[in-house]
Amino acid sequence: MSQIPNLAVQLYSLRNLDLPFDTILSEVAKAGFSGVETVGNHNLTSAEMNALLKKHNLVICSSHIALTSLESDFDNVCAFHKDVGNSTLIVPWIAPDARSNDADGWKTLGKKLAGLSKKCQDKSFRLLYHNHDFEMAEYDNKLAIDWLFEGAKGSGLGFEPDIAWIVRGNKNPLNVLKHYQGNCPRAHVKDLAAKGENLDEDGWAHVGHGTLNWQELLPAARAAGAEWFVVEHDNPKNPVKFLQESAAYLRTAL
Repeated sequence: MSQIPNLAVQLYSLRNLDLPFDTILSEVAKAGFSGVETVGNHNLTSAEMNALLKKHNLVICSSHIALTSLESDFDNVCAFHKDVGNSTLIVPWIAPDARSNDADGWKTLGKKLAGLSKKCQDKSFRLLYHNHDFEMAEYDNKLAIDWLFEGAKGSGLGFEPDIAWIVRGNKNPLNVLKHYQGNCPRAHVKDLAAKGENLDEDGWAHVGHGTLNWQELLPAARAAGAEWFVVEHDNPKNPVKFLQESAAYLRTAL
C-alpha cells in the first residue's frame, strides 16, 4: 500500500502492542503512514532508530518530550533528535500538580516554555505545546491555553492542537484552530465515539469512525498551518486495526 504524504501516527497509540519495535514500524508503514511521532527515544540509540526508519521508509515528523526531560537533559535530547533528523519537539502534558488554577499561573508556564523555545531555536529545533482538555478551562474570560501563549508571546513557541481533546474540553475546535492560525505546524487527528459507545476504549474512536466532522476539521487544521496530520487513539482495543482503518479513511479524506 502506498504511503500517504505527511500522515504520521503518534506511537503512544501503539504502546500496548507486545511486539518488537521493528514489527510495530512495519505495521505503521503497511497501513500507509509516511511518518511517526515518537515518545522520547523508545530506548533506542540514534543509529538503531535510523536503521529501522530507513528499513520501513518512515521519518520522524516530531517527538513528544516530557517537560522534565527537556529541562534536565536538554543537550542529550537535542543530540538524539538531530541524529535522527527530527527538528520538532513537543511538550505533551503538564502533570496535575504542576497545573495552575488561574491566569497568572498559565502565563508563568508560558514564560517558562518561552525560555525553552529560545533554547531550542539556538539548536535549530522548534518547540510546540500539545493540549488536553484542561487547557480549555476559562480563567478571566480567556482559555488557559490562551494565557499560556500570552506568556510565551514572541518566543516562537508553536501549538500542536489535539482536536478531540479540544472537543472534550467543551470548546469548538474550529474556533481554536482559527485563533492559532499560522502557528500549528502539527495537528493531532483523533476521533470521539458517540456518547455511551466505546467505553472500553475510553470513548475514543478510529479516525473517521467517530463523531467529528473531518470534512471541516482537516481543511481548518491545514489552514492553521498543519504540515503533518498526526493520528492518535489514546486507548485502542485493537491498535493494528486502528492504524488500518484510520489510514484508510484519511486516504479518501485528504
